Amino acid sequence: MKISLNFLLFFCFLTLVGCGNKLQETNTALRTQIIEVHDEVMPKMGELMSLEKKALAQADSLSQQDSTASAKIQELTQLAGQLKAANEGMFVWMRQYSLKEEGKSPEELKSYLDSQLVLAKKVRKDIQDALAQAALLKD
Repeated sequence: MKISLNFLLFFCFLTLVGCGNKLQETNTALRTQIIEVHDEVMPKMGELMSLEKKALAQADSLSQQDSTASAKIQELTQLAGQLKAANEGMFVWMRQYSLKEEGKSPEELKSYLDSQLVLAKKVRKDIQDALAQAALLKD
C-alpha cells in the first residue's frame, strides 16, 4: 500500500511538472506570436500618420476650391479619422501590454496572453483596413 501511494504521488508530481513545462512552452509561443503581429504592422505607423495628414490636407484644399464637394470632403475626413484611430490603437495597446510575469501562474499568464493576442490582431486588422481604405481613395 505504501509503495502504491508513493508511486501515485510520484506520478502526480511528474504529471504536474510535465504540464507546467508544456504550458510554459505555450506561453512562450504566444508571446512570440504577439510580437510577430506587432512587428508586422509597427513599420506602417509612419505611413498611417503621413496618409492622415495627406487626407486632411486634401479635404482642406478641396473645401477651399469647391464648396459643392462635401461628399468627397467628408470621405477624406472620415479616412483621416480611421487612419488616426488605427495609429492610436497601436499605441494604446502597446502602453497596456505587459511583459511582467511575476505573480502570475502559468494558467493566468496564458489567459492574459490569449487576450493580448486577440487585441494585437485587432490592432493589425484596423491598421490594414485603414491602409486599404487609403489605397482605394488614391485611385
